[in-house]
This record gives sequence, structure tokens and C-alpha cells, in this order.
Amino acid sequence: MSNTNVNTAQNVNINYNVSSLGHRIVALLIDLVIMGLYQTIINYIGLGFESMVNDNTFFGVSQFLLLPIAFYSLFFNIVFGGRTPGKFIMKMKVVKIDGSPARWSDYLVSWLLRPIDIWFTSGSVGIMSIIFTEKKQRLGDSASDTIVIDARKKTKISHTILEDVDEHYEPTFLMVNNLSDNDVNEIKEIYRLAAESRDFKALNQLRDKVEELLHIKSELRDGIFIRTVLKDYTYLTQGH
Repeated sequence: MSNTNVNTAQNVNINYNVSSLGHRIVALLIDLVIMGLYQTIINYIGLGFESMVNDNTFFGVSQFLLLPIAFYSLFFNIVFGGRTPGKFIMKMKVVKIDGSPARWSDYLVSWLLRPIDIWFTSGSVGIMSIIFTEKKQRLGDSASDTIVIDARKKTKISHTILEDVDEHYEPTFLMVNNLSDNDVNEIKEIYRLAAESRDFKALNQLRDKVEELLHIKSELRDGIFIRTVLKDYTYLTQGH
């Protein structure tokens, strides 16, 4: 498994673990098993349905029922934010090169190139592309400007930054109101990624950037400072 550095919108470098070829193959095999089970069920249902209609109707219905297989990866990536069931089990996720969430159009581009990467070439094109590209991207990944990362959590993250703060909470940094919702969402995501990968350099860069945005200097440790900023913003924007 290799690493890649990406630069977020807040100019903070995050170190990602890029999913290995082996992990991606296992995730694909899991998805193939699920698709195979679905097709087996459809074929079994079709045995009882075939005798009830003419050949043309049966063919049309059977092809329609197989559409979920054709759109399998596109559907799950859009609905579950860059994860198919196989990727979910293997704890992998599709994101943009800059670390931001991929969009539905990115998943569409990647899906359109799957026949070349996988189906028409028995996976050879996709495998060679992953092996010989710096960020281990198949053609679909390169065209959509995405990468597949290892999303396994390596550290526990305090859930307090995602919860409502107590009504008696006293904010420390009143100037957090100068931040926008987009700023706070970006800070929260960078904090999460830095904590998961134990990237203390990225956490320190994030702290410096937030201090710059707020025009302050704090003696709090990096992680505590970021959590305090997030809790302050939550408290002040909830109208307490």
C-alpha cells in the first residue's frame, strides 16, 4: 500500500493511504459475488415466469431485471458516497485527488470506462493502469480525477465535535462567527482525516491555518484547539 499527499482547499497537506491493487481486486470479487447472487435469484424467478408469457416478453423483462447489474457500481457509489458493498467491506472509498468528496459526475465518468478497464479486457487494462500510475489509478479514476483510499480508522476520534454542545457551554473563541459553514465543514473533515492517519504534521498545518483565519494565537494543543473551535462554532450558530 502506498501513500499520496493531497492539498485541501485550506492549503493543508493530508497523507492518504492509497488502496492497493490486492485490496481493490478483493473488493471487486465481493461485488461480483453479490451481482452473481442477484442474477441467480433472477434466473430462478424467471424459470416460473417463462412459461406464462411469450418469448419476446420474457426476453424484455429478463433484460430489464438485469439492469441493476449494469448500473451496480454507479448506483452504489452515488448513494453511498464512493463505496460499493465490496469497498465498504474492505473499508475503501473513492475521493477526489484533493481529498474532497467525489461528485455523481465523477462516478459516471469512472463507470463509463469500466468496460475498457475491466469487462472487455478481463481487467488487464485496469490492473496495468493501477500498477504503473503514481496514485494507483485505473483509466476511470484518472479520467474522473479520483483515487481510491484506505478508509480504515487508525485512531478513535472524539464524537463531541459532531454533537450538540450543552446549553451551559461557554465558548472560548467568539470570532469563530467569521467562519463560513464551508470553512467549518472543511476543518472538520481535515481534522477527521488527519486523526485517522495520525498525521500530526497535517493537524499542525490545519491549526496554523485556522489561527490565521481567526487572527488569533492560542496556547491549546493542536487537537484540543480544533475541537474547541468546532464546538464554539456549533454553540454560537445554534442561537444560544
